Amino acid sequence: MPTAIYDGVENKNIMKKGRLVILSGPSGSGKTTLHEKLLKSAKLKSRLVKSVSVTTRTPRGREKDGRDYWFISKKMFMDKRRAGHFLESEKVFGNYYGTPSRNVGNLLKKGKNVLLCIDVKGAKTVSRKHPGALKIFVKTPSLSVLKKRLDKRATEKEVALKIRLSIAKKELQEAKHYDYVVINDHLKKTHRKLERILCKELEIK
Repeated sequence: MPTAIYDGVENKNIMKKGRLVILSGPSGSGKTTLHEKLLKSAKLKSRLVKSVSVTTRTPRGREKDGRDYWFISKKMFMDKRRAGHFLESEKVFGNYYGTPSRNVGNLLKKGKNVLLCIDVKGAKTVSRKHPGALKIFVKTPSLSVLKKRLDKRATEKEVALKIRLSIAKKELQEAKHYDYVVINDHLKKTHRKLERILCKELEIK
């Protein structure tokens, strides 16, 4: 914790502002799984917090409201967006997602490092507002690997799968604008690599 001097008096209670960390990449790259693992990491969990996003989609599996997402109606989402509630918001494959601006701002002011798991368009919006954010792009070794991973989900119709792959090709072109590009070829190895990056950038020993 830095020591500030005001009118010749040292103040050791000045809190260092937290840093925003953006984890992004195409659908199927594994960013969501890695995001969850990083938040549970023994090395990082006391220094990294989650920003719970808002979405209009229905919960999947064991997802819980307020823990995984805030699940709200489309009307409520639009009202919040018009009121400037979101740091970023996007329509992704028919559903709306948004990052609550006030929540993120409050966490950063408290000295918390905030981890966002958002799509490439959302990441671009956030990085304009927070140019000091750490941006990490996650991708698969190849598009064929990405297609296999999406196939394994068994939730994609053929047309939807083609749309996701088409969007992924465009998103991959944005990787050059990130601070780090990490290839997710093996989950455990990629998790360790991300841990090392975050420990270095957030000065965690």
